[in-house]
Amino acid sequence: MLRHLLHYGIHFLIPILIAFLFFKDNRIKVALILLAGIVIDIDHLWATPLYDPNRCSVGFHVLHSYWAVLVYSILPFFKLTRIIGLALIIHIFADMMDCLLM
Repeated sequence: MLRHLLHYGIHFLIPILIAFLFFKDNRIKVALILLAGIVIDIDHLWATPLYDPNRCSVGFHVLHSYWAVLVYSILPFFKLTRIIGLALIIHIFADMMDCLLM
């Protein structure tokens, strides 16, 4: 139960908190972009089985690979991709917490 609350809390509550605390001028737009980081979960559709509650996403799925995480961690250093990079890092952080609590 704690695992799922933490995992989905990071996925959905942390992006909203970050947007409202640090991006006051564009909080709704930034919140939506940060929440859109969940889109990288599309790579779960290519897995067999489609859903496995005991599988760690990080390092298994294509968009959760260590190479992808490396790219995501570079994105915040550029103004154009800063918020998207932050969204993807938050997503990977949520999934890493989920893996640690397995």
